[in-house]
Amino acid sequence: MKNTIKVERAKKNWTQEDLAVKIGVSRQSVNSIETGKFVPSTLLALKMAMVFESSVETIFQLEDTD
Repeated sequence: MKNTIKVERAKKNWTQEDLAVKIGVSRQSVNSIETGKFVPSTLLALKMAMVFESSVETIFQLEDTD
C-alpha cells in the first residue's frame, strides 16, 4: 500500500513528531507507516484522515500487489 503522508505533512508544515502527537502514536510509528513498513489500523487511518482534513482513500492507495 502506498500513501501520501509525507506530502500531506509538508502541506501543513508538520514534522513526523507533530503528526505523531496529533494522532497519539510515536514518531517511529509515523515513520514506519510513511515508509510503507507498517500498515495502520482502520482507527489510525481514520485519525490521520481527520487531522489532514482528507479522506482515507486520498492518503492510502492500494497497489496491484496488495
